[in-house]
Amino acid sequence: MNIKVQRRLAASVMNCSKKRVFFDTNSLAKIKEAITKEDIRSLVNQGLISQIPARGVSRGRQRHRLSQKRKGRLKGKGTRKGKATSRLSRKEKWMAHIRLQRRVLRQMKEEGNLTNANFRMLYLKAKGGNFRSKAHLMLYINEHNLGGSK
Repeated sequence: MNIKVQRRLAASVMNCSKKRVFFDTNSLAKIKEAITKEDIRSLVNQGLISQIPARGVSRGRQRHRLSQKRKGRLKGKGTRKGKATSRLSRKEKWMAHIRLQRRVLRQMKEEGNLTNANFRMLYLKAKGGNFRSKAHLMLYINEHNLGGSK
């Protein structure tokens, strides 16, 4: 029984693809007799012709991947694309760097370990990028006997 035309008409009526048209197998003879869109529409209303739900793309694999990334997996050197500055910009790196050094200097000043003059001098050196890290800053303070003026 060839019902190609009915399938095409049903797809047009239900506004979907021909693949998604489902015919009730018990009433194929009735469906075969339908030759106009109006006939097809009535069969759709009766429930003899229905629409198969659309299939989406599963996000299961992506969800698994995201959970692994949250645990720190899949982030090695082989996975990365682009420069290091694509992941952490130079500005963000600098901000983290300078905030740490300024915090250390502020704490030392509040504790009374730095005079105002020394604090200002070290603050400006930090601003100029003189210190690589907190350890380098502390080394400089100890070598030049700037700390411990309680």
